[in-house]
Amino acid sequence: MRPIYPAASALLALISSNASAIETPRDTMNLNEVVVTAPLKTDPELIPLNVTQISSSQIEQSGESSLLPVLTAKVAGLFVTERGFAGYGVSGGSAGTVNIRGVGQGNKVLFMIDGQPQWAGVFGHSVADTYVANGIERIEIVKGPSSLLYGSNAMGGSINLITHTQREDGLTGRARAMFGSFSTQKFALSSGYKKGKFSATLSGQLDRSNGNRAGSAFWLANEFAQLKYAASRHWSLAGMLDMTQTHADNPGTLQDPLENMWTDVVRGTGGLYIKNNYEKCDGGIQGYINWGRNNVDDGNTPGTTPKDYIFHSTDYNMGVTAYESLYLWQANTLSAGIDFQHWGGHVWNTNKEDESIRTSEARHNVNEIAGYVMMQQGFFHDILNINGGVRLQHGSTYGNEWVPQAGFIVRPTGTAQIKGSFSKGFRAPNIRELYLYPPANPDLKPEYMLNYELSYRQHFLDYRLMLGAAIFYIDGRNMIQTVREDGRPRNVNTGKFRNKGFEVEAAYSILSNLQASASWSYLHTDSDNLYSPKNKLNAEVIYSPGDFSFTLEEMSIWSMQNGNPNGSKESYSLLNLRAAYTLKGKAPVTLSVKIDNITDKHYQIIYGCPMPGTTLMGGVEFKF
Repeated sequence: MRPIYPAASALLALISSNASAIETPRDTMNLNEVVVTAPLKTDPELIPLNVTQISSSQIEQSGESSLLPVLTAKVAGLFVTERGFAGYGVSGGSAGTVNIRGVGQGNKVLFMIDGQPQWAGVFGHSVADTYVANGIERIEIVKGPSSLLYGSNAMGGSINLITHTQREDGLTGRARAMFGSFSTQKFALSSGYKKGKFSATLSGQLDRSNGNRAGSAFWLANEFAQLKYAASRHWSLAGMLDMTQTHADNPGTLQDPLENMWTDVVRGTGGLYIKNNYEKCDGGIQGYINWGRNNVDDGNTPGTTPKDYIFHSTDYNMGVTAYESLYLWQANTLSAGIDFQHWGGHVWNTNKEDESIRTSEARHNVNEIAGYVMMQQGFFHDILNINGGVRLQHGSTYGNEWVPQAGFIVRPTGTAQIKGSFSKGFRAPNIRELYLYPPANPDLKPEYMLNYELSYRQHFLDYRLMLGAAIFYIDGRNMIQTVREDGRPRNVNTGKFRNKGFEVEAAYSILSNLQASASWSYLHTDSDNLYSPKNKLNAEVIYSPGDFSFTLEEMSIWSMQNGNPNGSKESYSLLNLRAAYTLKGKAPVTLSVKIDNITDKHYQIIYGCPMPGTTLMGGVEFKF
């Protein structure tokens, strides 16, 4: 199959932009490669890798309650798997794998909330359904290894979800309700309060859907709370709690249907931090915990006897990190930190008729400690910046891992930027790979990859037009694969891969109320890499006359392996439209409608899981 919109998409790419996608000088850049405020451990301008930001207005404009579709639509070279209209699930047949430049399978992209790592301590994977728009102010994405700052699981990149902060005094809030295809209902309520040095935010979200296939019902509830206190001009402290509960039914694939397959997941994240901010230094210390409880019925094929057990697991991922950046002399920044992490969990099966009967029970944990240092020095009035750093991480199961990074940033003019970098990323083996089930091997070493990247970005027409391009080469080593040794399956460090490609992006503010944006990414890989499109094209046009707003969005995918056993690849194009009308006043009200897959395209991201045709969502939002 061939995409049906390549000509239209190419035309949009020539005029492309997004109002929030127009970069402005240095610290206020928007669209891709955007910098607004410093991330947790260092200023993004110190990172010679490609840094992308998705703003709160872009998240709101998408009409999505899950953040993963927003990532796919907004970030060049990033793709997320889906199996249906609602819910990603866990266990067999789950979706929500994030690939950046073809790297992501096996949890090689690290998700964080305010710098706190988010992944299940037993199986080492992120839980896609927990990454919701509720309470999120913006998203910062690093395309390329982030292991220098964050260690394991940031091998292919990192995605940091920055939570909302109340900035204006008094009480504000919003409430939203949406209804649409497959009996889908989405509700969200959020509020913020600030008085003097104290601020608080509180929000909740509830999603329900029958799904686009029989037996694919899904519901999710999320609650978020955060307190902040500015103790002085130089010190502040904060605490947050985020909870998610989900239930997802899984009908299996068309080729291998399932009955009675479901998952119940409860996950929580809590964190406390203290920050300092002085003229010659800034930093802080942060403690966090991410925990979960999962219950899974693996189901049965139609006509067979249901399984007599339920799988259970509890897991945790906790740690503390201390970091500080020093500004010792002109155009110099020295960042250093220490990280400690303790993660693990407990798995077991219970008999459905007698829950006191437990089988396949196991407990394991891992400790990791690391220190890192990174320095950037500017020359020639910041026209040239040289960056370098190294991390040493010690794991109780794998020993020492060195992580180097080096790069440069050149600004030949006030509107142009060139970045080049070499970096290493790694992923430590998880507990399942080390200890659980027959392929387990306690002697596994971390996977790692070497990344080489060069990018260029230029602004024109008084920052109304932006053009950018990047090329990369990735060399992956020590991939964990299951092979047969003496007739038995065993996990070993034997896999390799090489990915190379390029990305081009453009943004153009045509008029004050007409913007467009587009990106095209190309990937070549020498491995059988699932769910990594060879070509991905995104284009968007936004027109905002008066109180109306119209967004036309197109995505084309070429040559993606989706698991089809005959080796054929999937290609498709989707066209989406969102329209909104705002009744302005003291309490603005916005009415919106969202139509996805307007042309009713039939496609499968995961083989055997047909995606929905044309879908419709409509809603109303109140602000106060």
